[in-house]
Amino acid sequence: MTQAPTPTADTARRLVRTLLKDGLQDQADTAAGPEVRPVAEGGRFTWWVGTRHVLRLAPDREASLRQRRELRLRDLIRPHLRITVPVSVAHGEWAPGLSYTLDTRITGGTADEHDVSALGEDDLAGLFTGLREVPVRQAQALGVPRIAPRSLGALRRMAVHCAERLGAADEFDPARMTQFTPAAAAQLVAQRGTDVLLHHHLRSEHLVVSADGRVRGVLGWTDAVIGDPAEDIAGLAVAVGAPAAVRAATLAGYGARSCLRGLWLARCDTLIRLADRLEGRDGSPLPLLRAQLRHAWEAILLERVTEIRATTGEEP
Repeated sequence: MTQAPTPTADTARRLVRTLLKDGLQDQADTAAGPEVRPVAEGGRFTWWVGTRHVLRLAPDREASLRQRRELRLRDLIRPHLRITVPVSVAHGEWAPGLSYTLDTRITGGTADEHDVSALGEDDLAGLFTGLREVPVRQAQALGVPRIAPRSLGALRRMAVHCAERLGAADEFDPARMTQFTPAAAAQLVAQRGTDVLLHHHLRSEHLVVSADGRVRGVLGWTDAVIGDPAEDIAGLAVAVGAPAAVRAATLAGYGARSCLRGLWLARCDTLIRLADRLEGRDGSPLPLLRAQLRHAWEAILLERVTEIRATTGEEP
């Protein structure tokens, strides 16, 4: 198998020059053409193009398949969302079999740079509501995969061991996990027939937040799946904090079961990731993982609920 080429700054600039010849113009830039610079330091696959666009290069054929699917998926979901989804103004291949897309840039910072306001939580509620409205069959027809719900009981057992190791490293008080008993995990199983389209990667860098705390856009739809809505609640808890995530989910009509399930998915996940990082199995920055752990473990009013009755149909 031929190894995929490694893109460089010249790769991105040559591609942008080709697009300019084909009629793409960025009026905010100079006659010499728009500035092309990496989005992240050391990044090779995502580039700012002037002030209005973002160039995204798929690194391999699998990523190319997901990127092409993303273009069609964004068109499907856009009518259902109040939040902006990027628009592709050009797409094709930057190398044989490897795709690219040049997307519109959504103005704003990340959820790490700006706190989400009460109105921003309403924006996130609109995101949840809109994703529930997207026809699952149409998403499946585009190739969006369906995933089974995770076992919260199994995840809890892993998290308990990780909490003990983090306690030994003075990173976390393992006694905090005692509030999440095996019986509580058994109550919070995913309900059948509740699968929806999920973003499935609602991290802070994918939320475009303005200085006033409104959520203006959502990026990064290549990992979208069909599955348990608690997964996106968990993603938001890690990104913007548990209280904001639960309030947004509640505004969108999700009940206590889904909210608490999402909360504990997030808490277990963040314990496992931080333990993996400290033991050399994860390369993520420690400050990021510690911040995510703090977000997921913020207290919420809903935790005062001590019992969730088994229901059929509508959840409590």
